[in-house]
Amino acid sequence: MSSNDLNKLSEQLLLYVKTEKETKTLQTQMQNIPVEKINADLKTDDMKKAFWINCYNAYYQILRIEKQVDKQDIYKKKLLTIAQTSMSLDDVEHGILRKNKYKYSLGFFGNIFSSGFIKEHMVDQLDYRIHFALNCGAKSCPPIAFYKSNNIDAQLDLATQSFLEGETEFDDNNKIVHTTALFKWFYADFGGTDGIKNIYKKQLDKDISDYKIKYKEYSWEDDLGNFA
Repeated sequence: MSSNDLNKLSEQLLLYVKTEKETKTLQTQMQNIPVEKINADLKTDDMKKAFWINCYNAYYQILRIEKQVDKQDIYKKKLLTIAQTSMSLDDVEHGILRKNKYKYSLGFFGNIFSSGFIKEHMVDQLDYRIHFALNCGAKSCPPIAFYKSNNIDAQLDLATQSFLEGETEFDDNNKIVHTTALFKWFYADFGGTDGIKNIYKKQLDKDISDYKIKYKEYSWEDDLGNFA
């Protein structure tokens, strides 16, 4: 099984979720991936991001829709098995994709209690754009897309631009920008206030260097199956 096969498997699982097909067989394939294959075949961060973002988005839907897991338990309980390893959605997001960050530290601190699996297979560099690709089934979440390792850089740029365009309100008269609470929750991931302002310059070509940032309320209302 090559890295391309792993990515295709994650895409197929997500496609089955989207088209409401039975996912048990694919979940079993995920479960039975030889653990050494994850590290051996997902050699680059692009490969890791594509695989694990697709897995996260697929399993959130599976846990909420098929298994009726309560939202209070869905993130922290180890309810999915990938490569013979029991994992939680938090393990995937904060462990692997955020490079072993402690969930409640605004991105400033690592998690010293994470597993050896996470430490071995996490990304080499944290990419803030993953926050605009992960979908937790809420109305304020980014829509779900199918990420491919050979095109993920462009895909994440597009996802970031699209999300910020939809979630941002500029008050140019008063020099205030109202934006997503994701920037507040994962403040250090984005490089702090200066980093957030640089992201707007890069992604939307909008200079907000002298603007005050205010964070909008995040809507946790269910919006399952929100595919791009």
